Amino acid sequence: MNHFDKINNVYFLGIGGIGMSALARYFNSLGKNVFGYDLTKSELTQQLENEGIKIVYNDDISLIPMQCMAEQDKTMVVFTPAVPTVNKIFGYFAGNRYFMLKRARVLGMISDNYTTIAVSGTHGKTTTSSVIANILHCAGKDNFAFLGGISKNINSNLMMPKKHSDFESSKTLLVAEADEFDRSFLWLTPNVTVITYVDEDHLDIYKDRADLIDTFNKFAQKGKKDGVVIVNKKIEDIINTKDIKKLTYSDNDKGADYYAENIRLENGTYTIDAMTPYGLIKDITIGARGRVNVENTMACVAAAQSAGIDNDSIKEGVATFKGVKRRLDFHVQNENVVYIDDYAHHPKELSATINSVRELFPEKKITGIFQPHLYTRTRDFATDFAKSLDLLDEVILMDIYPAREKPIPGVDSKMIAGLMKNKNTFLISDTEHIILKIKELDVQVLLTLGAGSVDKLIQPVTELLQSR
Repeated sequence: MNHFDKINNVYFLGIGGIGMSALARYFNSLGKNVFGYDLTKSELTQQLENEGIKIVYNDDISLIPMQCMAEQDKTMVVFTPAVPTVNKIFGYFAGNRYFMLKRARVLGMISDNYTTIAVSGTHGKTTTSSVIANILHCAGKDNFAFLGGISKNINSNLMMPKKHSDFESSKTLLVAEADEFDRSFLWLTPNVTVITYVDEDHLDIYKDRADLIDTFNKFAQKGKKDGVVIVNKKIEDIINTKDIKKLTYSDNDKGADYYAENIRLENGTYTIDAMTPYGLIKDITIGARGRVNVENTMACVAAAQSAGIDNDSIKEGVATFKGVKRRLDFHVQNENVVYIDDYAHHPKELSATINSVRELFPEKKITGIFQPHLYTRTRDFATDFAKSLDLLDEVILMDIYPAREKPIPGVDSKMIAGLMKNKNTFLISDTEHIILKIKELDVQVLLTLGAGSVDKLIQPVTELLQSR
């Protein structure tokens, strides 16, 4: 049943990635020897090292552990497209014909053993999958969860069963965040599939929107035939599940199978009544902040009911959810100032985050610090980024975070600024000058936004604003 029984050593190329680190923790908990390489040290890699995982930060073949050299037939190498093939350590493993698998395939091999709930979509999948995992915990389920962010309930991106017997049971539930990048999610065969949104993104991978939609349809149709596909009502018409049962959800569309009624905001927290095919669930308090999470909650209710979870556990799991780091993540909130950090890196995500914050603080000036992520994404969506950022009162634009990409001539943050109508826009990248600008602007509500290194601002900004 376990594909990895004969593996003693697991080496991760790009171990600091959020999906890779969850797998590293999984194999470490199984008692395997876990090693890894990453380009930069981070808070997450430091946590992995604290958990006993050995990590190097120099691309040097001499740093490959002796165990991996001596036991080639018992070593598995897990890699991600984020690590270039010119990497020397990658080249050594490939050149010596080690057992090498992509991260997504490994997750698929793990999930094949269990009853899987897979959450996909271009937005909202991390919060949605994390809430579902918390619902299962509240229902007393001993389950797995591989998450694309750090859930504050467990301070990790991995949830593991406590009982070893659950490792052997195909009825054990596994929640997986299903990533569309590089078509990774096609390695999964879920029992319950959730699709939140299908907006244009990753156009370095997909030819166009039609190609992206076609791939999401392939994913929807990979579900178990006796399973269910849960789709946002807004995209119902573009998702064809063929002979697999399809259910829809919405924040307020009464034409959906699952929708919210009696939505009310009290002291920054939303409470709803959830209409389901099995009746009304009254007074669900949503622990995750922001209006966007009303819609995400309805996806969670649908997925949980499809997995046989009772309504009381659903209410408890939604209410006791503490949030995900870098998803509407409040760091400072007092009578003088509010500071929130968010991972939003797509125009639709920026608009959703800014509008959610505007609804929470309608009378406050909102200042945003945004770091664009990827040259291709900036090139493809510059006009949409400008429109989203115009929703802010003041904007600090940082340089583009390149991630895996090389610069594209003419594509930079000035490209976005030139399309914006907001005249309170400032191009600044270094931390020292950003802090000085924050002091000068005398902010009321501050947002840091982006998927790159903008999170390095969290500590200095928090320290500055807490002193007010």
